[in-house]
Amino acid sequence: MEIESMAANTALIRAREGGGGKHKGRSRRWKELLQFPHINECAELERTIERDYNSLCVEQPIGKALFQLYCETKPDLKCCIDFLNETDEHEVIPPEKWKSYGNEIISKYLNTEEIPDNHQDICKENLEQDISYSLFSDCRKALHEYLSGQPFKDYQKSMYFDRFLQWKMVERYPVTRNSFREYRILGKGGFGEVCACQARASGKMYACKKLEKKRIKKQKAEILALNEKQILEKVNSRFVVSLAYAYETKEALCLVLTIMNGGDLKFHIYKMGFPGLNKETVQFYAAQVLCGLDHLHQNNVIYRDLKPENILLDDNGHIRISDLGLSVIIKEGEVIRGRVGTAGYMAPEVIGDKYYNVSADWWGLGCLIYEMTAAALPFRGRSEQLHRKELDKRVLETTENYGVRFTADTKDICQALLAKNPEQRLGCSAGGVTDIKNHPFFKEMNFRRLEAGILAPPFVPNPRAVYCQDVVDIDQFSTVKGINLDVNDEDFYTKFNTGSMAIPWQNEMIETECFKDLNIFGPNGTRTPDLDRSIQIGQSPKSHAKSMRQQQSSSKPRLIDKIFKRQNHTVPAVPKSKPSRKNTDELRMNLLDPAYETL
Repeated sequence: MEIESMAANTALIRAREGGGGKHKGRSRRWKELLQFPHINECAELERTIERDYNSLCVEQPIGKALFQLYCETKPDLKCCIDFLNETDEHEVIPPEKWKSYGNEIISKYLNTEEIPDNHQDICKENLEQDISYSLFSDCRKALHEYLSGQPFKDYQKSMYFDRFLQWKMVERYPVTRNSFREYRILGKGGFGEVCACQARASGKMYACKKLEKKRIKKQKAEILALNEKQILEKVNSRFVVSLAYAYETKEALCLVLTIMNGGDLKFHIYKMGFPGLNKETVQFYAAQVLCGLDHLHQNNVIYRDLKPENILLDDNGHIRISDLGLSVIIKEGEVIRGRVGTAGYMAPEVIGDKYYNVSADWWGLGCLIYEMTAAALPFRGRSEQLHRKELDKRVLETTENYGVRFTADTKDICQALLAKNPEQRLGCSAGGVTDIKNHPFFKEMNFRRLEAGILAPPFVPNPRAVYCQDVVDIDQFSTVKGINLDVNDEDFYTKFNTGSMAIPWQNEMIETECFKDLNIFGPNGTRTPDLDRSIQIGQSPKSHAKSMRQQQSSSKPRLIDKIFKRQNHTVPAVPKSKPSRKNTDELRMNLLDPAYETL
Protein backbone atom coordinates (compact mmCIF):
# COMPACT_ATOMS: atom_id res chain seq x y z
CA MET A 1 0.00 0.00 0.00
CA GLU A 2 1.27 3.49 -0.88
CA ILE A 3 2.29 5.82 1.96
CA GLU A 4 -0.38 8.26 0.76
CA SER A 5 -3.09 5.62 1.15
CA MET A 6 -1.81 4.53 4.55
CA ALA A 7 -1.88 8.11 5.82
CA ALA A 8 -5.38 8.68 4.42
CA ASN A 9 -6.70 5.43 5.94
CA THR A 10 -5.10 6.18 9.32
CA ALA A 11 -6.69 9.64 9.45
CA LEU A 12 -10.09 8.18 8.54
CA ILE A 13 -9.89 5.39 11.14
CA ARG A 14 -8.86 7.88 13.82
CA ALA A 15 -11.81 10.10 12.92
CA ARG A 16 -14.21 7.12 13.04
CA GLU A 17 -12.92 6.22 16.48
CA GLY A 18 -13.50 9.76 17.69
CA GLY A 19 -9.92 10.93 18.11
CA GLY A 20 -9.79 10.13 21.83
CA GLY A 21 -11.40 13.08 23.75
CA LYS A 22 -14.25 13.37 26.16
CA HIS A 23 -16.65 14.43 23.39
CA LYS A 24 -15.67 12.12 20.56
CA GLY A 25 -14.89 13.95 17.37
CA ARG A 26 -16.56 17.21 18.36
CA SER A 27 -14.94 20.55 17.65
CA ARG A 28 -13.54 22.55 20.54
CA ARG A 29 -16.24 25.07 19.68
CA TRP A 30 -19.09 22.58 19.50
CA LYS A 31 -21.19 24.38 22.10
CA GLU A 32 -20.91 27.62 20.17
CA LEU A 33 -21.87 25.87 16.94
CA LEU A 34 -25.00 24.49 18.64
CA GLN A 35 -25.80 27.43 20.91
CA PHE A 36 -29.51 27.99 21.51
CA PRO A 37 -31.01 31.33 20.54
CA HIS A 38 -33.06 33.04 23.24
CA ILE A 39 -36.69 31.94 23.12
CA ASN A 40 -37.76 35.49 22.20
CA GLU A 41 -35.72 35.12 19.01
CA CYS A 42 -37.89 32.16 18.02
CA ALA A 43 -41.04 34.26 17.64
CA GLU A 44 -41.26 33.95 13.86
CA LEU A 45 -40.81 30.17 13.98
CA GLU A 46 -43.34 29.91 16.80
CA ARG A 47 -45.86 31.80 14.68
CA THR A 48 -45.35 29.81 11.48
CA ILE A 49 -44.59 26.25 12.62
CA GLU A 50 -47.30 23.73 11.77
CA ARG A 51 -48.97 22.55 14.98
CA ASP A 52 -49.39 18.92 13.95
CA TYR A 53 -49.23 16.40 16.80
CA ASN A 54 -47.97 13.51 14.68
CA SER A 55 -45.14 15.54 13.17
CA LEU A 56 -44.05 17.36 16.33
CA CYS A 57 -44.47 14.58 18.91
CA VAL A 58 -44.15 11.28 17.03
CA GLU A 59 -42.11 11.62 13.84
CA GLN A 60 -39.41 14.13 14.84
CA PRO A 61 -36.97 12.46 17.30
CA ILE A 62 -36.19 15.55 19.41
CA GLY A 63 -39.85 16.57 19.38
CA LYS A 64 -40.82 13.10 20.57
CA ALA A 65 -38.17 13.13 23.32
CA LEU A 66 -39.25 16.55 24.63
CA PHE A 67 -42.95 15.65 24.54
CA GLN A 68 -42.16 12.54 26.58
CA LEU A 69 -40.16 14.63 29.06
CA TYR A 70 -43.19 16.89 29.43
CA CYS A 71 -45.54 13.94 29.91
CA GLU A 72 -43.28 12.49 32.59
CA THR A 73 -43.99 15.56 34.74
CA LYS A 74 -47.71 14.67 34.72
CA PRO A 75 -48.54 11.34 36.47
CA ASP A 76 -51.58 10.62 34.27
CA LEU A 77 -49.66 11.30 31.06
CA LYS A 78 -46.61 9.36 32.24
CA CYS A 79 -48.75 6.24 32.35
CA CYS A 80 -49.70 6.80 28.70
CA ILE A 81 -46.07 7.20 27.63
CA ASP A 82 -45.06 4.07 29.57
CA PHE A 83 -47.78 2.12 27.78
CA LEU A 84 -46.62 3.31 24.35
CA ASN A 85 -43.01 2.45 25.16
CA GLU A 86 -43.84 -1.02 26.45
CA THR A 87 -46.04 -1.84 23.45
CA ASP A 88 -43.15 -0.74 21.21
CA GLU A 89 -40.96 -3.21 23.05
CA HIS A 90 -43.62 -5.92 22.84
CA GLU A 91 -43.59 -5.75 19.04
CA VAL A 92 -39.94 -6.81 18.84
CA ILE A 93 -39.54 -9.33 21.67
CA PRO A 94 -38.77 -13.00 20.86
CA PRO A 95 -41.87 -15.06 19.95
CA GLU A 96 -41.60 -17.28 23.06
CA LYS A 97 -42.12 -14.24 25.35
CA TRP A 98 -44.84 -12.66 23.28
CA LYS A 99 -47.95 -13.95 25.10
CA SER A 100 -46.69 -13.56 28.67
CA TYR A 101 -45.50 -10.00 28.09
CA GLY A 102 -48.73 -9.18 26.26
CA ASN A 103 -50.83 -10.34 29.24
CA GLU A 104 -48.62 -8.33 31.58
CA ILE A 105 -49.24 -5.13 29.55
CA ILE A 106 -53.00 -5.77 29.41
CA SER A 107 -53.35 -6.23 33.16
CA LYS A 108 -51.04 -3.29 33.93
CA TYR A 109 -52.41 -0.59 31.61
CA LEU A 110 -55.77 -1.44 30.04
CA ASN A 111 -57.89 -0.13 32.87
CA THR A 112 -57.30 3.59 32.33
CA GLU A 113 -59.99 6.05 31.27
CA GLU A 114 -57.95 7.15 28.27
CA ILE A 115 -58.40 3.73 26.64
CA PRO A 116 -61.99 2.47 26.12
CA ASP A 117 -62.96 -0.68 28.06
CA ASN A 118 -63.67 -2.76 24.94
CA HIS A 119 -59.98 -2.59 23.93
CA GLN A 120 -59.04 -4.91 26.79
CA ASP A 121 -61.32 -7.66 25.44
CA ILE A 122 -60.09 -7.10 21.85
CA CYS A 123 -56.45 -7.36 22.93
CA LYS A 124 -57.07 -10.55 24.91
CA GLU A 125 -58.84 -12.08 21.91
CA ASN A 126 -55.99 -11.12 19.57
CA LEU A 127 -53.49 -12.54 22.04
CA GLU A 128 -55.23 -15.91 22.06
CA GLN A 129 -55.38 -15.96 18.25
CA ASP A 130 -51.65 -15.02 17.90
CA ILE A 131 -52.47 -11.85 15.95
CA SER A 132 -49.13 -10.28 16.80
CA TYR A 133 -48.82 -7.40 14.37
CA SER A 134 -52.04 -5.66 15.40
CA LEU A 135 -52.36 -6.66 19.06
CA PHE A 136 -52.21 -3.15 20.56
CA SER A 137 -52.70 -1.08 17.40
CA ASP A 138 -56.25 0.06 18.29
CA CYS A 139 -55.18 0.93 21.83
CA ARG A 140 -52.22 2.93 20.60
CA LYS A 141 -54.40 4.78 18.12
CA ALA A 142 -56.91 5.67 20.86
CA LEU A 143 -54.11 6.84 23.13
CA HIS A 144 -52.53 9.04 20.46
CA GLU A 145 -55.94 10.58 19.78
CA TYR A 146 -56.22 11.42 23.48
CA LEU A 147 -52.66 12.85 23.66
CA SER A 148 -53.24 14.96 20.53
CA GLY A 149 -56.06 16.79 22.32
CA GLN A 150 -55.72 18.77 25.54
CA PRO A 151 -52.30 17.29 26.53
CA PHE A 152 -50.82 18.52 23.22
CA LYS A 153 -52.35 21.98 23.73
CA ASP A 154 -50.90 22.19 27.24
CA TYR A 155 -47.51 20.99 26.00
CA GLN A 156 -47.34 23.91 23.57
CA LYS A 157 -47.51 26.30 26.54
CA SER A 158 -44.67 24.58 28.39
CA MET A 159 -40.92 25.20 28.50
CA TYR A 160 -40.41 21.85 26.79
CA PHE A 161 -42.10 23.10 23.62
CA ASP A 162 -40.08 26.31 23.87
CA ARG A 163 -36.93 24.21 24.00
CA PHE A 164 -38.13 22.34 20.91
CA LEU A 165 -38.41 25.68 19.11
CA GLN A 166 -34.83 26.44 20.10
CA TRP A 167 -33.65 23.09 18.70
CA LYS A 168 -35.51 23.80 15.45
CA MET A 169 -33.72 27.15 15.18
CA VAL A 170 -30.35 25.44 15.65
CA GLU A 171 -31.39 22.86 13.05
CA ARG A 172 -31.87 25.75 10.60
CA TYR A 173 -28.41 27.27 11.09
CA PRO A 174 -26.60 27.69 7.73
CA VAL A 175 -24.60 24.70 6.48
CA THR A 176 -21.35 25.24 4.58
CA ARG A 177 -18.19 23.30 3.78
CA ASN A 178 -16.78 24.62 7.09
CA SER A 179 -19.47 22.65 8.94
CA PHE A 180 -17.45 19.49 8.20
CA ARG A 181 -13.95 18.06 8.23
CA GLU A 182 -13.11 16.15 5.08
CA TYR A 183 -11.14 12.89 4.88
CA ARG A 184 -10.13 10.47 2.15
CA ILE A 185 -11.96 9.80 -1.09
CA LEU A 186 -14.15 6.69 -0.86
CA GLY A 187 -15.11 6.41 -4.52
CA LYS A 188 -16.63 8.17 -7.50
CA GLY A 189 -20.19 9.14 -8.31
CA GLY A 190 -21.61 10.11 -11.66
CA PHE A 191 -20.75 13.80 -11.29
CA GLY A 192 -17.88 13.89 -8.81
CA GLU A 193 -16.04 12.22 -5.97
CA VAL A 194 -17.43 10.77 -2.75
CA CYS A 195 -15.37 11.40 0.37
CA ALA A 196 -15.67 10.73 4.09
CA CYS A 197 -16.51 13.73 6.26
CA GLN A 198 -17.26 14.50 9.90
CA ALA A 199 -19.72 17.02 11.34
CA ARG A 200 -17.70 19.43 13.46
CA ALA A 201 -20.53 20.10 15.91
CA SER A 202 -21.33 16.47 16.82
CA GLY A 203 -18.42 14.35 15.55
CA LYS A 204 -20.73 12.11 13.50
CA MET A 205 -19.20 10.60 10.37
CA TYR A 206 -20.87 10.91 6.96
CA ALA A 207 -20.15 10.43 3.28
CA CYS A 208 -20.14 13.57 1.14
CA LYS A 209 -21.25 13.04 -2.45
CA LYS A 210 -20.08 15.96 -4.57
CA LEU A 211 -21.85 16.90 -7.78
CA GLU A 212 -19.61 19.22 -9.80
CA LYS A 213 -21.65 22.17 -11.07
CA LYS A 214 -19.93 22.40 -14.45
CA ARG A 215 -20.21 18.65 -15.04
CA ILE A 216 -23.94 18.73 -14.25
CA LYS A 217 -24.46 21.67 -16.60
CA LYS A 218 -22.42 20.06 -19.39
CA GLN A 219 -24.51 16.87 -19.22
CA LYS A 220 -27.76 18.83 -18.74
CA ALA A 221 -28.41 16.74 -15.65
CA GLU A 222 -29.95 19.38 -13.36
CA ILE A 223 -33.30 17.54 -13.20
CA LEU A 224 -31.56 14.21 -12.52
CA ALA A 225 -29.49 15.66 -9.67
CA LEU A 226 -32.43 17.48 -8.10
CA ASN A 227 -34.59 14.34 -8.46
CA GLU A 228 -32.13 12.25 -6.42
CA LYS A 229 -31.95 14.92 -3.73
CA GLN A 230 -35.73 15.23 -3.47
CA ILE A 231 -36.20 11.46 -3.25
CA LEU A 232 -33.57 11.21 -0.49
CA GLU A 233 -35.46 13.92 1.40
CA LYS A 234 -38.68 11.94 1.02
CA VAL A 235 -37.51 8.59 2.42
CA ASN A 236 -36.56 7.71 5.99
CA SER A 237 -35.65 4.05 6.44
CA ARG A 238 -32.87 2.18 8.21
CA PHE A 239 -32.48 0.22 4.94
CA VAL A 240 -31.95 3.20 2.62
CA VAL A 241 -29.13 5.73 2.93
CA SER A 242 -30.35 8.94 4.57
CA LEU A 243 -29.70 12.49 3.44
CA ALA A 244 -28.56 14.56 6.41
CA TYR A 245 -27.45 17.81 4.75
CA ALA A 246 -27.47 19.49 1.34
CA TYR A 247 -25.27 22.51 0.66
CA GLU A 248 -23.22 24.11 -2.08
CA THR A 249 -19.66 25.33 -2.56
CA LYS A 250 -18.32 27.47 -5.35
CA GLU A 251 -17.53 24.38 -7.44
CA ALA A 252 -20.00 21.70 -6.34
CA LEU A 253 -23.36 20.71 -4.90
CA CYS A 254 -22.91 18.43 -1.91
CA LEU A 255 -25.12 15.67 -0.53
CA VAL A 256 -24.08 14.55 2.97
CA LEU A 257 -25.27 10.96 3.38
CA THR A 258 -25.10 8.02 5.76
CA ILE A 259 -21.54 6.68 5.71
CA MET A 260 -21.27 2.95 5.08
CA ASN A 261 -17.87 1.79 6.33
CA GLY A 262 -18.36 -1.90 5.53
CA GLY A 263 -17.96 -1.65 1.75
CA ASP A 264 -20.41 -2.72 -0.95
CA LEU A 265 -22.06 -6.10 -1.37
CA LYS A 266 -20.15 -6.86 -4.58
CA PHE A 267 -16.89 -6.73 -2.61
CA HIS A 268 -18.27 -9.20 -0.06
CA ILE A 269 -19.64 -11.57 -2.71
CA TYR A 270 -16.44 -11.81 -4.75
CA LYS A 271 -13.50 -10.66 -2.60
CA MET A 272 -14.14 -12.03 0.91
CA GLY A 273 -12.91 -15.62 0.65
CA PHE A 274 -14.67 -18.12 -1.61
CA PRO A 275 -17.02 -16.32 -4.05
CA GLY A 276 -20.66 -16.37 -3.04
CA LEU A 277 -22.46 -16.23 0.32
CA ASN A 278 -24.05 -18.93 2.46
CA LYS A 279 -27.83 -19.24 2.60
CA GLU A 280 -28.26 -17.59 6.03
CA THR A 281 -26.29 -14.53 4.89
CA VAL A 282 -28.25 -14.36 1.63
CA GLN A 283 -31.53 -14.51 3.57
CA PHE A 284 -30.47 -11.71 5.92
CA TYR A 285 -29.28 -9.31 3.22
CA ALA A 286 -32.21 -10.13 0.93
CA ALA A 287 -34.68 -9.46 3.77
CA GLN A 288 -33.11 -6.06 4.49
CA VAL A 289 -33.12 -5.12 0.79
CA LEU A 290 -36.77 -6.24 0.65
CA CYS A 291 -37.63 -3.90 3.56
CA GLY A 292 -35.75 -1.05 1.87
CA LEU A 293 -37.59 -1.55 -1.42
CA ASP A 294 -40.90 -1.78 0.43
CA HIS A 295 -40.24 1.58 2.11
CA LEU A 296 -39.41 3.16 -1.25
CA HIS A 297 -42.56 1.73 -2.81
CA GLN A 298 -44.69 3.03 0.08
CA ASN A 299 -43.38 6.47 -0.83
CA ASN A 300 -44.22 5.86 -4.52
CA VAL A 301 -40.55 5.57 -5.47
CA ILE A 302 -39.37 2.97 -8.03
CA TYR A 303 -35.67 2.25 -7.50
CA ARG A 304 -34.73 0.74 -10.91
CA ASP A 305 -31.03 0.07 -10.30
CA LEU A 306 -30.74 -2.81 -7.83
CA LYS A 307 -27.29 -4.44 -7.99
CA PRO A 308 -24.60 -5.45 -5.46
CA GLU A 309 -22.53 -2.28 -6.05
CA ASN A 310 -25.45 -0.20 -4.75
CA ILE A 311 -25.94 -2.22 -1.56
CA LEU A 312 -23.63 -0.99 1.21
CA LEU A 313 -22.75 -2.33 4.68
CA ASP A 314 -22.52 -0.09 7.75
CA ASP A 315 -20.22 -0.42 10.78
CA ASN A 316 -22.42 -3.10 12.34
CA GLY A 317 -22.97 -5.20 9.20
CA HIS A 318 -26.47 -3.99 8.33
CA ILE A 319 -27.11 -3.00 4.73
CA ARG A 320 -28.65 0.04 3.05
CA ILE A 321 -29.70 0.75 -0.52
CA SER A 322 -27.69 3.63 -2.00
CA ASP A 323 -27.42 5.68 -5.21
CA LEU A 324 -30.98 6.75 -6.01
CA GLY A 325 -29.93 8.66 -9.13
CA LEU A 326 -32.07 6.50 -11.45
CA SER A 327 -35.07 6.32 -9.11
CA VAL A 328 -38.35 7.94 -10.04
CA ILE A 329 -41.44 9.09 -8.14
CA ILE A 330 -44.77 8.04 -9.62
CA LYS A 331 -48.34 8.62 -8.54
CA GLU A 332 -50.09 5.72 -6.84
CA GLY A 333 -51.48 3.29 -9.41
CA GLU A 334 -49.51 4.79 -12.30
CA VAL A 335 -46.99 3.02 -14.54
CA ILE A 336 -43.91 4.33 -16.34
CA ARG A 337 -41.66 3.30 -19.20
CA GLY A 338 -38.00 3.80 -20.04
CA ARG A 339 -34.85 1.71 -20.54
CA VAL A 340 -33.20 2.63 -17.25
CA GLY A 341 -30.83 0.49 -15.19
CA THR A 342 -27.72 -1.69 -15.53
CA ALA A 343 -27.35 -4.39 -18.20
CA GLY A 344 -27.92 -7.84 -16.74
CA TYR A 345 -30.18 -6.54 -13.96
CA MET A 346 -32.96 -4.91 -16.01
CA ALA A 347 -36.32 -6.68 -16.15
CA PRO A 348 -37.71 -7.90 -19.51
CA GLU A 349 -40.39 -5.19 -19.53
CA VAL A 350 -37.69 -2.52 -19.04
CA ILE A 351 -35.56 -3.92 -21.86
CA GLY A 352 -38.62 -4.08 -24.10
CA ASP A 353 -39.48 -0.44 -23.31
CA LYS A 354 -42.88 -1.44 -21.96
CA TYR A 355 -44.81 0.09 -19.07
CA TYR A 356 -43.91 -1.10 -15.56
CA ASN A 357 -43.99 -0.17 -11.86
CA VAL A 358 -42.66 -2.08 -8.81
CA SER A 359 -42.27 -5.22 -10.95
CA ALA A 360 -38.85 -3.97 -12.13
CA ASP A 361 -37.56 -3.85 -8.53
CA TRP A 362 -38.82 -7.35 -7.68
CA TRP A 363 -36.97 -8.66 -10.75
CA GLY A 364 -33.85 -6.91 -9.41
CA LEU A 365 -34.31 -8.63 -6.04
CA GLY A 366 -34.42 -11.99 -7.82
CA CYS A 367 -31.16 -11.16 -9.64
CA LEU A 368 -29.57 -10.13 -6.32
CA ILE A 369 -30.54 -13.35 -4.49
CA TYR A 370 -29.27 -15.38 -7.44
CA GLU A 371 -25.94 -13.53 -7.59
CA MET A 372 -25.34 -13.69 -3.83
CA THR A 373 -25.86 -17.45 -3.99
CA ALA A 374 -24.06 -18.34 -7.24
CA ALA A 375 -21.50 -15.49 -7.43
CA ALA A 376 -22.69 -14.89 -11.00
CA LEU A 377 -25.54 -13.14 -12.77
CA PRO A 378 -28.55 -15.24 -13.80
CA PHE A 379 -27.86 -14.74 -17.51
CA ARG A 380 -24.08 -14.29 -17.65
CA GLY A 381 -21.17 -16.33 -16.33
CA ARG A 382 -18.81 -14.90 -13.74
CA SER A 383 -16.00 -14.00 -16.15
CA GLU A 384 -18.03 -14.03 -19.36
CA GLN A 385 -17.77 -10.98 -21.62
CA LEU A 386 -20.97 -10.24 -23.52
CA HIS A 387 -22.20 -7.45 -25.76
CA ARG A 388 -25.18 -5.65 -24.24
CA LYS A 389 -27.52 -6.72 -27.03
CA GLU A 390 -26.61 -10.39 -26.49
CA LEU A 391 -27.11 -10.07 -22.74
CA ASP A 392 -30.52 -8.43 -23.23
CA LYS A 393 -31.48 -11.21 -25.64
CA ARG A 394 -30.63 -13.85 -23.03
CA VAL A 395 -32.75 -12.07 -20.44
CA LEU A 396 -35.70 -12.03 -22.81
CA GLU A 397 -35.40 -15.53 -24.27
CA THR A 398 -33.40 -17.93 -22.06
CA THR A 399 -33.96 -19.57 -18.69
CA GLU A 400 -31.49 -19.23 -15.82
CA ASN A 401 -29.55 -22.29 -14.60
CA TYR A 402 -29.49 -23.40 -10.96
CA GLY A 403 -26.47 -25.21 -9.55
CA VAL A 404 -25.91 -27.26 -6.40
CA ARG A 405 -25.62 -24.17 -4.20
CA PHE A 406 -29.35 -23.48 -4.61
CA THR A 407 -31.61 -25.11 -2.03
CA ALA A 408 -35.20 -25.88 -3.05
CA ASP A 409 -36.68 -22.70 -1.52
CA THR A 410 -33.81 -20.50 -2.82
CA LYS A 411 -34.41 -21.80 -6.33
CA ASP A 412 -38.16 -21.37 -5.97
CA ILE A 413 -38.01 -17.71 -4.86
CA CYS A 414 -35.53 -16.88 -7.64
CA GLN A 415 -37.80 -18.48 -10.24
CA ALA A 416 -40.82 -16.65 -8.82
CA LEU A 417 -39.05 -13.26 -8.84
CA LEU A 418 -37.47 -13.84 -12.26
CA ALA A 419 -40.73 -14.69 -14.01
CA LYS A 420 -40.54 -12.98 -17.39
CA ASN A 421 -44.20 -12.00 -17.31
CA PRO A 422 -44.57 -9.30 -14.61
CA GLU A 423 -48.19 -10.32 -13.99
CA GLN A 424 -46.93 -13.75 -12.85
CA ARG A 425 -43.98 -12.39 -10.87
CA LEU A 426 -43.91 -12.77 -7.07
CA GLY A 427 -44.84 -9.48 -5.39
CA CYS A 428 -46.84 -8.15 -8.35
CA SER A 429 -50.25 -9.54 -7.38
CA ALA A 430 -52.72 -8.17 -4.83
CA GLY A 431 -50.65 -9.52 -1.90
CA GLY A 432 -47.70 -7.34 -2.88
CA VAL A 433 -44.66 -7.40 -0.61
CA THR A 434 -46.48 -9.61 1.92
CA ASP A 435 -46.40 -12.48 -0.59
CA ILE A 436 -42.61 -12.21 -0.76
CA LYS A 437 -42.22 -12.05 3.04
CA ASN A 438 -44.42 -15.13 3.39
CA HIS A 439 -42.36 -17.19 0.93
CA PRO A 440 -40.70 -20.29 2.51
CA PHE A 441 -37.28 -18.76 1.76
CA PHE A 442 -37.95 -16.25 4.57
CA LYS A 443 -39.71 -18.64 6.96
CA GLU A 444 -37.03 -18.19 9.66
CA MET A 445 -36.98 -14.40 9.36
CA ASN A 446 -38.66 -12.26 12.02
CA PHE A 447 -39.30 -9.13 9.96
CA ARG A 448 -40.55 -7.09 12.91
CA ARG A 449 -37.29 -7.60 14.81
CA LEU A 450 -35.32 -7.05 11.60
CA GLU A 451 -37.04 -3.72 10.97
CA ALA A 452 -36.28 -2.67 14.55
CA GLY A 453 -32.57 -3.35 14.02
CA ILE A 454 -32.48 -6.02 16.72
CA LEU A 455 -31.39 -9.07 14.71
CA ALA A 456 -27.63 -9.58 14.65
CA PRO A 457 -26.10 -9.47 11.15
CA PRO A 458 -24.10 -12.47 9.87
CA PHE A 459 -20.94 -10.40 9.36
CA VAL A 460 -19.55 -7.40 11.25
CA PRO A 461 -16.86 -5.36 9.47
CA ASN A 462 -13.51 -4.83 11.15
CA PRO A 463 -13.66 -1.28 12.63
CA ARG A 464 -9.98 -0.73 11.84
CA ALA A 465 -10.26 -1.76 8.20
CA VAL A 466 -11.11 0.44 5.21
CA TYR A 467 -13.30 -1.49 2.76
CA CYS A 468 -12.63 0.50 -0.40
CA GLN A 469 -9.96 1.04 -3.02
CA ASP A 470 -6.67 2.69 -2.15
CA VAL A 471 -6.74 6.44 -2.70
CA VAL A 472 -4.12 6.20 -5.47
CA ASP A 473 -6.22 3.62 -7.35
CA ILE A 474 -9.33 5.81 -7.61
CA ASP A 475 -9.31 7.62 -10.94
CA GLN A 476 -9.65 11.38 -10.81
CA PHE A 477 -12.22 13.29 -12.82
CA SER A 478 -10.97 15.30 -15.75
CA THR A 479 -11.42 19.06 -15.76
CA VAL A 480 -14.61 20.27 -17.41
CA LYS A 481 -13.77 22.85 -20.06
CA GLY A 482 -15.90 25.25 -22.06
CA ILE A 483 -18.67 25.54 -19.44
CA ASN A 484 -19.38 28.78 -17.59
CA LEU A 485 -21.75 29.20 -14.66
CA ASP A 486 -24.03 32.23 -14.63
CA VAL A 487 -26.93 33.80 -12.74
CA ASN A 488 -29.43 31.60 -14.59
CA ASP A 489 -28.08 28.61 -12.66
CA GLU A 490 -28.77 30.19 -9.26
CA ASP A 491 -32.41 29.12 -9.10
CA PHE A 492 -31.38 25.47 -9.39
CA TYR A 493 -28.67 25.89 -6.73
CA THR A 494 -31.17 27.53 -4.37
CA LYS A 495 -33.52 24.54 -4.64
CA PHE A 496 -30.61 22.24 -3.88
CA ASN A 497 -29.02 24.16 -1.01
CA THR A 498 -31.52 23.44 1.79
CA GLY A 499 -29.17 22.76 4.73
CA SER A 500 -30.08 20.25 7.45
CA MET A 501 -32.74 17.55 7.04
CA ALA A 502 -34.97 17.51 10.14
CA ILE A 503 -35.17 13.84 11.14
CA PRO A 504 -31.57 12.78 10.29
CA TRP A 505 -30.19 15.91 11.99
CA GLN A 506 -32.24 15.30 15.13
CA ASN A 507 -31.15 11.66 15.18
CA GLU A 508 -27.55 12.86 14.92
CA MET A 509 -28.01 15.10 17.97
CA ILE A 510 -29.47 12.23 20.00
CA GLU A 511 -27.03 9.52 18.86
CA THR A 512 -23.96 11.65 19.57
CA GLU A 513 -25.40 12.74 22.96
CA CYS A 514 -25.37 16.42 22.01
CA PHE A 515 -29.07 16.45 22.92
CA LYS A 516 -28.32 14.98 26.34
CA ASP A 517 -25.46 17.40 27.01
CA LEU A 518 -27.29 20.56 25.91
CA ASN A 519 -30.91 19.87 26.85
CA ILE A 520 -30.53 21.23 30.39
CA PHE A 521 -33.29 22.92 32.38
CA GLY A 522 -33.18 24.89 35.62
CA PRO A 523 -33.35 23.36 39.13
CA ASN A 524 -36.68 21.80 40.12
CA GLY A 525 -38.06 22.01 36.59
CA THR A 526 -37.60 25.76 36.19
CA ARG A 527 -36.72 27.70 33.05
CA THR A 528 -33.12 28.56 32.24
CA PRO A 529 -32.36 32.22 31.31
CA ASP A 530 -32.51 31.43 27.59
CA LEU A 531 -36.10 30.22 28.10
CA ASP A 532 -37.19 33.19 30.20
CA ARG A 533 -39.64 35.16 28.06
CA SER A 534 -39.50 38.18 30.39
CA ILE A 535 -35.90 38.91 29.38
CA GLN A 536 -35.54 41.40 26.54
CA ILE A 537 -32.68 40.48 24.28
CA GLY A 538 -30.80 43.33 22.62
CA GLN A 539 -28.26 41.16 20.86
CA SER A 540 -28.01 37.57 19.71
CA PRO A 541 -27.01 34.98 22.33
CA LYS A 542 -23.85 34.17 20.36
CA SER A 543 -22.57 37.77 20.36
CA HIS A 544 -23.70 38.18 23.97
CA ALA A 545 -21.72 35.11 25.05
CA LYS A 546 -18.71 36.32 23.08
CA SER A 547 -18.76 39.77 24.69
CA MET A 548 -19.09 38.20 28.14
CA ARG A 549 -16.03 36.04 27.50
CA GLN A 550 -14.10 39.11 26.33
CA GLN A 551 -15.10 41.03 29.45
CA GLN A 552 -14.06 38.16 31.70
CA SER A 553 -10.81 37.79 29.81
CA SER A 554 -9.95 41.52 30.02
CA SER A 555 -10.70 41.66 33.76
CA LYS A 556 -8.20 38.93 34.58
CA PRO A 557 -4.53 39.94 35.12
CA ARG A 558 -2.13 38.27 32.72
CA LEU A 559 0.24 35.61 34.02
CA ILE A 560 3.29 37.69 33.07
CA ASP A 561 1.89 40.61 35.11
CA LYS A 562 1.36 38.33 38.11
CA ILE A 563 4.95 37.15 37.93
CA PHE A 564 6.45 40.62 37.78
CA LYS A 565 3.67 42.31 39.80
CA ARG A 566 3.02 44.94 37.18
CA GLN A 567 -0.72 45.17 37.55
CA ASN A 568 -0.57 48.78 38.80
CA HIS A 569 2.12 50.02 36.43
CA THR A 570 1.08 52.22 33.57
CA VAL A 571 2.40 50.85 30.29
CA PRO A 572 1.99 52.78 27.03
CA ALA A 573 -0.42 51.00 24.72
CA VAL A 574 1.14 49.64 21.54
CA PRO A 575 -1.33 49.60 18.65
CA LYS A 576 -1.68 46.23 16.99
CA SER A 577 -3.19 45.38 13.71
CA LYS A 578 -6.34 43.37 14.27
CA PRO A 579 -7.22 40.64 11.78
CA SER A 580 -10.63 40.82 10.24
CA ARG A 581 -13.40 38.76 11.80
CA LYS A 582 -13.75 36.74 8.62
CA ASN A 583 -10.08 35.79 8.61
CA THR A 584 -10.13 35.01 12.33
CA ASP A 585 -13.15 32.70 11.98
CA GLU A 586 -11.57 30.97 9.01
CA LEU A 587 -8.34 30.38 10.91
CA ARG A 588 -10.25 28.95 13.84
CA MET A 589 -12.28 26.59 11.68
CA ASN A 590 -9.44 25.39 9.49
CA LEU A 591 -6.45 25.35 11.87
CA LEU A 592 -7.63 24.97 15.46
CA ASP A 593 -10.79 23.00 14.86
CA PRO A 594 -9.26 19.61 13.86
CA ALA A 595 -8.00 19.23 17.46
CA TYR A 596 -10.53 17.35 19.54
CA GLU A 597 -12.13 18.32 22.83
CA THR A 598 -9.98 17.04 25.68
CA LEU A 599 -11.33 19.04 28.60
